[in-house]
Amino acid sequence: MMVMVALLVVAALVVMFVVGIFNSLVSARNRIKNAFDQIDVQLTRRYDLIPNLVETAKGYLAHERETLEAVVRARNAAVSGLAAAKADPGNADKIQALGGADQALTGALGRLLAVVEAYPDLKANQNMMQVSEELTSTENKVAFSRQSFNDAVMNYNNACQVFPNNILAGAFGFQPAEMLQIEDPAKREAPKVSFR
Repeated sequence: MMVMVALLVVAALVVMFVVGIFNSLVSARNRIKNAFDQIDVQLTRRYDLIPNLVETAKGYLAHERETLEAVVRARNAAVSGLAAAKADPGNADKIQALGGADQALTGALGRLLAVVEAYPDLKANQNMMQVSEELTSTENKVAFSRQSFNDAVMNYNNACQVFPNNILAGAFGFQPAEMLQIEDPAKREAPKVSFR
């Protein structure tokens, strides 16, 4: 009888241990989703500002149609990448695709802003100044949200890789998550826009 009680106690402790690890992994995965939701809010705002920027620039840059179209294409690709990543923020391929699409958009915006610099009337346009200021502010918020997301990913990956969690993470199908990276360190800074 005493052996049976001892076995039940050991079994209960093992079950509680496994449940505790499982719950900690689920919590870490949910923190990734929450952190990605913050990125989603900021990137959506960024992507929503871009058509305003393009519309404002259109009147002044009629002969720069290719540059404007490149920004619109890059924005649309980034919006698609964001939607795919939002559906599964723990999916490494989707996060990498979003990072690539966002980098392409940043490059296209950089080219547009370089063109804008050559047009003093456009730089002085009130709408252009306002949209540019909002875009710069949003870029800073995106960077902060990206850091928060990457911290959540690091904590989750650590939780999945430490012993004995790694055994249970594999058994329960917890896959490593991918940080949202920007490859070029120079692109880590928010674009500097000055229309004054």
